[in-house]
Amino acid sequence: MSYELTGKLISKYDTVQRTESFKTREFVVEKTDEINGKSIVNYVKFQSVQDKTALVDRVNVGDDIKVYFNIKCSKWEKEGKTNYITNLDAWRIEQILNTGGKSNIDNEYLEPLDTFSSLPPDSTDDLPF
Repeated sequence: MSYELTGKLISKYDTVQRTESFKTREFVVEKTDEINGKSIVNYVKFQSVQDKTALVDRVNVGDDIKVYFNIKCSKWEKEGKTNYITNLDAWRIEQILNTGGKSNIDNEYLEPLDTFSSLPPDSTDDLPF
């Protein structure tokens, strides 16, 4: 299942090579909600892995972005203790351009910053629908 969150990019970290064949990169988005007349600010840290670590290169700190992500959790056991580690794995980022004082609903979206949406030119689609 995929989720999405819109907010302001406030921090992006360097790519970390975890093993010879696995790398990760983290970034933080500030999400502000208005609840009963109060502004509630939350900070959400995402990670991207492997070839998706470059996604955040195309946006700048301070930009409004929309992040598409999956929730992943792994179980870790050591010395009789069990721990669960949850990650928000970002797989797509869109930059949101504010268009001259319009509301957030009327924001213009740039092209998606991933490559999932296109097929190679010589591929054939054999789906029955």
